[in-house]
Amino acid sequence: MAILIVSDSAKAEENRPTSNFGGGFSVSEQMKARRAEFELQMKELKAKREEARDALGDQKEKLEQVIKAKREEIKLEREEEKNEIEAKREEMRSRFEALRNNIKSEKNEAKAKILEGRMTERERAMQVFDMIIGKLSELKDKVSAQITKLEAKGIDTIEAENLVEMAETKLIEAKTKVVEVNALLAVSTNQISETDKAKLKVLREEIQVLLRNAQKTLKDAIKLLRDAVKVKIESSPEGEE
Repeated sequence: MAILIVSDSAKAEENRPTSNFGGGFSVSEQMKARRAEFELQMKELKAKREEARDALGDQKEKLEQVIKAKREEIKLEREEEKNEIEAKREEMRSRFEALRNNIKSEKNEAKAKILEGRMTERERAMQVFDMIIGKLSELKDKVSAQITKLEAKGIDTIEAENLVEMAETKLIEAKTKVVEVNALLAVSTNQISETDKAKLKVLREEIQVLLRNAQKTLKDAIKLLRDAVKVKIESSPEGEE
């Protein structure tokens, strides 16, 4: 699946004359701290998985219980961040709706048409990111489902799990930055300031990198799973999975 992030609509906004109206939105310190905590938790989880792979008997069972508890902890933390991001997205949708309602009160039809077109372009710019993130999220879910099936068959999925969690972290970071983009585009119906154009350019590039890395990480996870299945089949006396 190719990723084409660059939005013509957003670029068109960047290339237009600007007004003095500025604005912006930055990721909360709480969300930044949460992402740092995620990274630490994933490192701990990875270490536990590798330890469990080499463990035997009761020790292995205990480690698997620890891993399960850690997975649930990370899952809950991620759900909280997803809910926070969705709340911000809903706020942006409300802002856009308010801006469109304001355009309806514009008596100058020519100006109203320009403003309406501007808002449509901005909404299209947001939809591009949402579409790509949605497709990658679907791929992540499919890989996670395959990991569950293979793990139940005794196939080593540790490294693939680590990669899927890395990909999910990148997708969450991308969603957070998309919220920042939305906020900049939803400031007003005025043309975007030079300062905000620069912010949009940086954010768009950062989102591109995050999504491309997420895609590559998921592809690597798929390859690892295929290789693990092959090893399992070759090592089985009966040639079974």
